[in-house]
Amino acid sequence: MTITGNVSAVLNHKGSDVWSVNPDATVFDAIEMMAEKNVGALPVMDQGRLLGIVSERDYTRKVMLKGKASKQTLVREIMFSPVIPVTPEYTVEECLHVMTENRIRHLPVIDGDAVVGIVSIGDLVNWTISAQTATISHLESYISGQYPG
Repeated sequence: MTITGNVSAVLNHKGSDVWSVNPDATVFDAIEMMAEKNVGALPVMDQGRLLGIVSERDYTRKVMLKGKASKQTLVREIMFSPVIPVTPEYTVEECLHVMTENRIRHLPVIDGDAVVGIVSIGDLVNWTISAQTATISHLESYISGQYPG
């Protein structure tokens, strides 16, 4: 089954708010922002330039499990870099492939030099489920003779 839709449609549906963190911020500050904004990752930006991405997973594996202190560890020490960005034109299917191939869960969406959103594996799975549900509903309407046309 081909999954339809592109990243711009996903961002239009979920919203394209982008919260970021500076590479010299503490990991504690980054985790606090993730909790406040209810997100699992933040782009690491300096003067509008995308340097990396930091996630809850990075915190768990690179700070907590190594016995480091989140209030003394800087984001730059644990961020994933270089980032693997996508553009708004990427399809959902292409994004899922990039995530699977690179074993990552978040993709910054860039338009030129600007970060215009972030999509997570959860966003893409939800999009796919919604698309499948709509297809099933249309097919059921068609089979039952309720389909217009």
